[in-house]
Amino acid sequence: MFMQKHRRAALAAGLTMAGILTMAATPPAHAADAQYPNKPIRLIVPFGPGSATDQLARVVATGLSERLGAAIVVENKAGAGGNIGAGYVAESAPDGYTLLMGAASTNAINPSLYPNLKFDAMKAFVPVANVASVTNVLVVSPQVKARDVKGLIEELKANNYSYASSGAGGSQHLSAELFKSLSRTDMVHIPYKGGAEPLPDLMSNRVQVMFCNLPVCLPHIQAGKLVALGVTSAQRSPLLPNVPTIAEAGLPGYSVEGWFALFAPVKVPAAIVPRLHDETEQLLASPAVADQIRRQGGEPKVGSQADFAAFVQAEHDKWAKVIKDGNIRIE
Repeated sequence: MFMQKHRRAALAAGLTMAGILTMAATPPAHAADAQYPNKPIRLIVPFGPGSATDQLARVVATGLSERLGAAIVVENKAGAGGNIGAGYVAESAPDGYTLLMGAASTNAINPSLYPNLKFDAMKAFVPVANVASVTNVLVVSPQVKARDVKGLIEELKANNYSYASSGAGGSQHLSAELFKSLSRTDMVHIPYKGGAEPLPDLMSNRVQVMFCNLPVCLPHIQAGKLVALGVTSAQRSPLLPNVPTIAEAGLPGYSVEGWFALFAPVKVPAAIVPRLHDETEQLLASPAVADQIRRQGGEPKVGSQADFAAFVQAEHDKWAKVIKDGNIRIE
């Protein structure tokens, strides 16, 4: 009897000591959050290398890695209009070590455009920080005769042209669809898997038109390999001061602007979101970083995390109406 009691006492003591050691080795959740990040962070880009999303993601990754003291690895997971990469992040562990460099398409447009998505982008992500807005630019192959918007409209009414985009449902696609609607013209949509992928076909006139993210097409415009007819934003771009807005060039009321931002999976630890937001905001406030983004055709964005979350919801509601009114669907 004495030996049994002794063994039970020893076992209980051992279990108690094991529990103490386990607690000592495993910090509580709030302590783990305070240590964030203590390993590399993966920043998923849902479009291909060279896209505007990719270029901005690499600027953010470089700057944030220095500010956070941890490596940030950019990974491209392109396809399905950005849904492959976005879906990957939506299903990732919500620990702050897998983030999404999202865009208007992945986080505001696609939920209405793709009825059979396996995730709801409005519920699967926490908006962390807006990074930049980027205008698209209407470009044509040099072989196209038109040298202004009105000239292109006339050519579209007389010819069977096609237009390229970085993927179905993105800002490039909807920029073109809005153009078709307002100008009462038609073009055949040829979707690609990334922003830079269509350029060889565009320059060789296999496709004739593209509403291209300005950072992607700017070098080719400057080299004379593409012809810029107008920018989609409400104001002219300082990078192309002699190129008019599409609205002023002959299509009143036309205005589309893309945006790119950081998102985290929902249920990420609460302390991580404000940390990432504040570090991103301070990064974008750096004159050197802001200048780098502007040289790529973007405009840095700052503001509170709450304001950004409200902006994403408003963008979703706006594009949902456009998609419904235009009866646009992608299965």
